[in-house]
Amino acid sequence: MNKTDRLLAIVLELQRKDILRAEDLAAIFETSVRTIYRDIQALSESGVPIVGEPGVGYSLMEGYFLPPVSFNVEEAVSLLIGTDFVEQKFDTEYSTRAQTSRRKIEAILPESVRTEVSRVRTTIRLLTGGKEVNRTEKTFLEMLRLAILEKRKVRFGYSKRMPEADGNRQSVRVVAPYGLVLMHGSWVLIGQCELRQQLRHFRLSRMNELIVLEDRFQLPEDFNLQDYKQTDDRHVYVCILAHSAIADKVKESGNFYLEAMEERADGLHVLFRVRQPEELLQWILGWGADMVVLEPESLRERIRAEVEKMLKCY
Repeated sequence: MNKTDRLLAIVLELQRKDILRAEDLAAIFETSVRTIYRDIQALSESGVPIVGEPGVGYSLMEGYFLPPVSFNVEEAVSLLIGTDFVEQKFDTEYSTRAQTSRRKIEAILPESVRTEVSRVRTTIRLLTGGKEVNRTEKTFLEMLRLAILEKRKVRFGYSKRMPEADGNRQSVRVVAPYGLVLMHGSWVLIGQCELRQQLRHFRLSRMNELIVLEDRFQLPEDFNLQDYKQTDDRHVYVCILAHSAIADKVKESGNFYLEAMEERADGLHVLFRVRQPEELLQWILGWGADMVVLEPESLRERIRAEVEKMLKCY
């Protein structure tokens, strides 16, 4: 980034946030604190009303607002691709807003930039990962988004992929919704579950009969969705052998539980880390005889039993 671009970007950052230290700006723009000092001085000398308070940081004088800025081709393409993503993956409300935002961005671009942006966009197509978000999930997404903003609890039926200790897959949950995360192409709700009395994750695709309740909740002061990391409770290792015929396809599969791969003389050895081996059962069976479980023995026996049941069907 050249100096002119950095000076403009500094003003935009100060306009976006109340106060920033020189160290903060240096980290954002990957430069030295001394360079930031020189930039602030240059901005002040050019008439930008920057207020500096020792030990606190820099801020713009109240009432100062930078006029709308123009976008270059790369910036405009980035924004328009972003609207494509929102339109595909978010709920109906945000999808509609993405469309109107796209039209506004295109309308304010100079003719020369708009023509070049259009040309570049014909060479790029956004195909988001994961399955398409269906109408029901989009409805749930909007309901949950509003419930989170209004701090209202929700109730829904939930279908687990693996049965609980009592053998049941279905349950009714009352949850204080803390946030929504798009994870591996699927929307996931993070919230405090009253049934389990702990923070849990819920895929929207496994929900049914979602209801927003009148009951309110308080978000814990120490919870920050941007900093939140799920507790890793995957302690079981599964090792499989993929024959050479499917090795490339396995590499490209992007399995969530995959830990490591190693090419050997007999094929591709793949290591997974799971909560319970059965989480990989259907995935392994889908590869047929080209995939062999090496360990644990319990999973080998389970697959053997499944194959025997399949043989009885034929």
